Amino acid sequence: MGMTLNDAIITSLEEITNPANYMEVYKRIKEKNYYDFKDSKTPASTVSASLGNFIRNRDSRVKRIPQKGGNYTYFLTKYESEISIEALATVDGLELSNGVSLPTTANARTFDERSLHKLLSSFLHSTGISSKTIFHEQSNSKDSHQKWIHPDMIGIRFLNLHTQTSQAFLKAINSLGTFELSAYEIKKEIKTDYELKKCFFQAVSNSSWANYGYLVTFELSDVLMDEVKRLNQAFGIGIIRLSSNPFESEIILQAKYKELDFVTIDKLCKINPEFERFIEHVEKYITADARYTSALNKELTNFCDSFFITETESEAYCKEKNIPLEKLLEENLIAN
Repeated sequence: MGMTLNDAIITSLEEITNPANYMEVYKRIKEKNYYDFKDSKTPASTVSASLGNFIRNRDSRVKRIPQKGGNYTYFLTKYESEISIEALATVDGLELSNGVSLPTTANARTFDERSLHKLLSSFLHSTGISSKTIFHEQSNSKDSHQKWIHPDMIGIRFLNLHTQTSQAFLKAINSLGTFELSAYEIKKEIKTDYELKKCFFQAVSNSSWANYGYLVTFELSDVLMDEVKRLNQAFGIGIIRLSSNPFESEIILQAKYKELDFVTIDKLCKINPEFERFIEHVEKYITADARYTSALNKELTNFCDSFFITETESEAYCKEKNIPLEKLLEENLIAN
């Protein structure tokens, strides 16, 4: 039985050992007759697209190095330590996929961490959650020990009951059951075990008051996933991988539910006016008569962070903010 194309690519990279472009991989497959391209009119392009799939699917076996002109070379992760620094640093200011950093120049264009907030708010809105950025610099507490009490964003999801009777009944029994509060700690990238531990326990501290706590990141090295799962099991913090197309973002690991900590909520209300206003909006909504909930919901939406309605909007925003576009990256991979 012949190899699959993916197996043929892995075997070829195993033999080549050094970083190779898609044409070199294709030629090795043809020379060794590892795969029959009879159903492909453009076999070299098929190899290029398949190499791109390893990266898009975050396959831990394969990494790539950006080259000038938008091309890439690929190699097996297990050979990384044997590849020269010169080879890894072929293009200044770019990064390897799957967590290997290249040297950056002073002029390298990057993006601000807070520019990710609107992507997250768009993803959360698509799942029924209203969210709000909490600016820690607006707090009236200057105590440096308080820096890990503020989440980057907070969110609320209201339980959707279909009849006024059931809504009134649930509020009469337990108003806490009508909503869920979440806290989000946002990072551009997490590439090392040290970064993971620091970011994770920051998320633990910043979400101690909420029903759910999440660590959100635009880039997360796959080699850390075993440790991420262990920490999730131990502390209940969920993981969200953010995408430049916010509607393709995903919850990798769910957060575990816990009761609200009203002492910490009270403390946050005292030191941060934005947090206090958010809680006021929530309180008005859950205690209001059903006749006024529609207006109050609109009021809460206007207070919360804005969000994208279409992919076109989010794509234009990412270009403006220098956030890497996965859509364009995939098109480039297929074209090359």
